[in-house]
Amino acid sequence: MTRRPSAISIAPISPRPSLAPTLSARSINRRLSAIEHGTEDPNTPAEHAITEEINEIKRYEDFTTIDWVQDAAHEQLRRKARRQEKAGFFEREGGIGWRRKLWESYDAGQGWIVVSIIGAAIGLNAAFLNIVTEWLSDIKLGYCTTAFYLNEQFCCWGAEEGCEQWHRWSFLLPINYLLYILISILFAFISAQLVRSFAPYAAGSGISEIKCIIAGFVMQGFLGFWTLLIKSIGLPLAIASGLSVGKEGPSVHYAVCTGNVIAQLFDKYKRNAAKMREILSATAAAGVAVAFGSPIGGVLFSLEEMSNYFPLKTMWRSYFCALVATAVLAGLNPFRTGALVMFQVKYDRDWHFFEIVFYIIIGIFGGLYGSFVMKWNLRAQAFRKKYLTKYAVLEACLLAGFTAIVCYPNMFLRIDMTEAMEILFRECEGEVVHEELCDIQNRWPMILSLAMAAILRTFLVIISYGCKVPAGIFVPSMAIGASFGRMVGIIVQAFHLAFPDSSFFSTCEPDVPCITPGTYAFLGAAAALSGIMHITVSVVVIMFELTGALTYILPTMIVVGVTKAVSDRFGKGGIADRMIWFNGFPFLDNKEDHTFGVPVSQVMTSHLTLLPCSGLELRHLEKIMTENIFQGYPIVEERGSRALVGYIGRTELRYAIDRAKRAQVVPPRAKCYFTAKPERLGLGNESAGPAINFDDMDATRDQLAVDFSRYIDPTPITVHPRLPLETVMELFKKMGPRVILVEYRGKLTGLVTVKDCLKYQFKAEAHDNPREDSRFAGQQERLWSLIKLAAAWVAAKITSVTKGRIKLGEHDIGLQRSAPTIVEPSGLVTSPATTRGVMRGEVESVDGTAWEEEGMELEDHFPLTGTGGS
Repeated sequence: MTRRPSAISIAPISPRPSLAPTLSARSINRRLSAIEHGTEDPNTPAEHAITEEINEIKRYEDFTTIDWVQDAAHEQLRRKARRQEKAGFFEREGGIGWRRKLWESYDAGQGWIVVSIIGAAIGLNAAFLNIVTEWLSDIKLGYCTTAFYLNEQFCCWGAEEGCEQWHRWSFLLPINYLLYILISILFAFISAQLVRSFAPYAAGSGISEIKCIIAGFVMQGFLGFWTLLIKSIGLPLAIASGLSVGKEGPSVHYAVCTGNVIAQLFDKYKRNAAKMREILSATAAAGVAVAFGSPIGGVLFSLEEMSNYFPLKTMWRSYFCALVATAVLAGLNPFRTGALVMFQVKYDRDWHFFEIVFYIIIGIFGGLYGSFVMKWNLRAQAFRKKYLTKYAVLEACLLAGFTAIVCYPNMFLRIDMTEAMEILFRECEGEVVHEELCDIQNRWPMILSLAMAAILRTFLVIISYGCKVPAGIFVPSMAIGASFGRMVGIIVQAFHLAFPDSSFFSTCEPDVPCITPGTYAFLGAAAALSGIMHITVSVVVIMFELTGALTYILPTMIVVGVTKAVSDRFGKGGIADRMIWFNGFPFLDNKEDHTFGVPVSQVMTSHLTLLPCSGLELRHLEKIMTENIFQGYPIVEERGSRALVGYIGRTELRYAIDRAKRAQVVPPRAKCYFTAKPERLGLGNESAGPAINFDDMDATRDQLAVDFSRYIDPTPITVHPRLPLETVMELFKKMGPRVILVEYRGKLTGLVTVKDCLKYQFKAEAHDNPREDSRFAGQQERLWSLIKLAAAWVAAKITSVTKGRIKLGEHDIGLQRSAPTIVEPSGLVTSPATTRGVMRGEVESVDGTAWEEEGMELEDHFPLTGTGGS
């Protein structure tokens, strides 16, 4: 990254020093030094050049990682120049007193203003989504005769028995069943079509990508306005379609999108990627806060799950943003009950020590559930990416139809998942709940219904999470855990009623309910959420804020602790971390510790493309950039000597070349210099003579020299070849450089990037835990054959019923296989559809190679062979 902000200097090569001055590297360095030491004249335009050049370079970055070290240096330089610019303005205006204090106060409080606006916007959006989701979910079952825009709860508000205002679509059960299926398919179709047509990034949860973005990954458009808009429209439709997906995960995505869109309006954050990520961390906390009605839990979630770097300042802003968002949501009161979320409950009973045995069982279930779902969901995602890429909308419609067919007969699957959790969390005494759930005579059929709900929902989550609609996995997992927990609670209650005099239940008081099945459902939801996300402290706090019961903190901690212990036996990382690995994003997790026992020399890339610091022709430089995909180039004195001079990123070099070409005086044979030595450029004393006029240089145009010295990093981070790989990975985690150079006695021997570390980690883990890839591929092929047979049978039936008026070919019903993948010599996988563009699903790898997001194998993102690069 650049540290020197002035324009490119171009000068002719001359056999003797010229007396004509230009804006040379010496003047740039002198001006930069003056700024750093506070001696620069505040009326000079140097500070404008700094900010403008940084902004121009930023435009070139996409699907790369930011350099935290260089970004921090830029921010210090910008802040210094900004202060001097304002000082000059105040002195000229004669208001060096109150005006300067006012501006300084605004600059210092700008962060709080931004998070306040963002928090209010997130609260408004959350209230809107809650209201729309509830209405769309209820419209599948019936309608309100007095006001069509009301959902069932508001339509029947105040009704004690029955509700004459709410009507089912028909008095016939088959008609209601059919309409339930058709409306579900319609909602899924609209949601998937919106995502496909306008914002492919709006699909899924978005948490794994946001973790990478906060850690420094750049994905243009992922947090843009169109993503925010389509996410906010498609999410209620996806939830109302009945798919086993939730809105709590996507709420983090639309909250971070809101923060990014609003923060872009403020110059302080628009120009600094590191500061922008502080805002993104705060908005992630607000997203969880409005999703669960838990501001403190949201802050802890952002700290525990989302952010690699979380200083005290960011924590305070996260807290304030979550506070504002929940306050706005509470003020709007979308449920008209005072609750921030539908499944918020209160418990006034205590628990007994003998119940710890059953809490441990629930904790074991949470760990097993998380491990099982993550394993099979990744396999489902691999199958989806290999075979179903082109049929995302059709897949969403089929999943919605299948889910509606399966779920309608079960009372806990038919209704919205948040409403189901509200019912399962409640106590039987003193609460308005479903009579069947608390009927002692109907206990065993209810246990069977809850078990079927948990099993079917688990299967539906595995196949639904990852389809191309806005989809989360928080609430579906909590609903599964609540079903299992309520089932365990009913069984324990049955044992107590059958053996009330047993010594095991001796602590129970007579004539007082001893077992509360609703608390078991509550703990089951906590276990499943912890199991699928591998988070602990934030789950305990979220569940406490949902209930407000201090007495149940210890049971929650026991359940979550057991879940954590069981989950760690089956692998590290939750579903978000597994999706990062699956998608191949460059992310090093701070929570992971590795012991490889190898020096960095075994991981580094030693075959490098080096740039000499002087004499390289511009045409040769452009050819080098065209022929390779590296994200940066080390600069040496001479290619043979390998004496390190500095490093220049591809982004900065591309910008510098484009800017030089815009001057229209740079021929292909112009010499490129990466060191600021005026004698090499033919420059003399800067204080004498007029400026060079490029119009008079036609005769010597082939002798021009282009100075790129201000765009290089003269002090890149370097390490010794024998430094352990674990230490290098810690440097990447703690300091965040884009690349680390390996140097031995002043000579460059190689370089290492985050991707190199991840490739070695992948290879080591694959060696320690070999996968049965051939058997898995065979299973996928057999499953695809069955799907093709079923599709052919459906097509034949439709053609037969319509007597040939409707004929479905292979392409219409998805019988054709996806485009074949082509293994390039570099080891990356591409496909013929790679040229469709980002808006059709194309993603570019961090080393500049284009790959198609939807057609990758599990290991394709980190090829184990191929030439190295930076």
